[in-house]
Amino acid sequence: MASRNYGGVTPNERRARRRAVLLDAALNLVAASGVSGLTVRGVCAEARLNDRYFYESFRSTDELLLAMLDEQMLAGSAAIFEAIVESSQSTDPVVRSRAAIGSGLRFLTADTRLGRLLVESQATEGLAARRRDLVKTLAQVMADQGRVLLPADDALDPDLDLATFTLVSGGLDLVTSWFRGELDITRDRLEDFLVALVTRANIRDDTPAEDTTEKDTAEAAKPGN
Repeated sequence: MASRNYGGVTPNERRARRRAVLLDAALNLVAASGVSGLTVRGVCAEARLNDRYFYESFRSTDELLLAMLDEQMLAGSAAIFEAIVESSQSTDPVVRSRAAIGSGLRFLTADTRLGRLLVESQATEGLAARRRDLVKTLAQVMADQGRVLLPADDALDPDLDLATFTLVSGGLDLVTSWFRGELDITRDRLEDFLVALVTRANIRDDTPAEDTTEKDTAEAAKPGN
């Protein structure tokens, strides 16, 4: 028997709507109490759907959690990439860094549930793997931007990828700590710090080491030595 339209809505559209409702319900529950107690029954109760509708979209709560995190990471990354494109006419690293970092923070704070999701993104190995993938992606974008904006010597430095990975990974951990309430600072202060961290980071240190040979010789020649 062919599936029927109801109210002009196709079966595929109805399934897509139910899937979206389940994802939103799961985000509500994660924001309220974390991922550890998430159950099929609890999600369906929050979504006001029969349990059978859960399994038309997801095989388990783990799969639901990954889909939910993927959806939010995709939306957040899109916001950051859009900001990068919009600021691409500037050659000022501060302007471009602030555009990317600011857009990411605004995305996370626009929906109060997302801060808890970021904290919970380390709660299971599956979620943590997704988080690591995000760090790698953003670090690569940052390295690509650096190759455009940095002086030639820095742009070609073999440690550029390592430096950007360190900055993105550390920055994301800092933002996570802020959402946990461990940092008593405003969002603007956090943004200012991250921008300064990124734009002041020295990938290379070409300062020659101090030659202490003559100094040590002079000290040894002093009376009493």
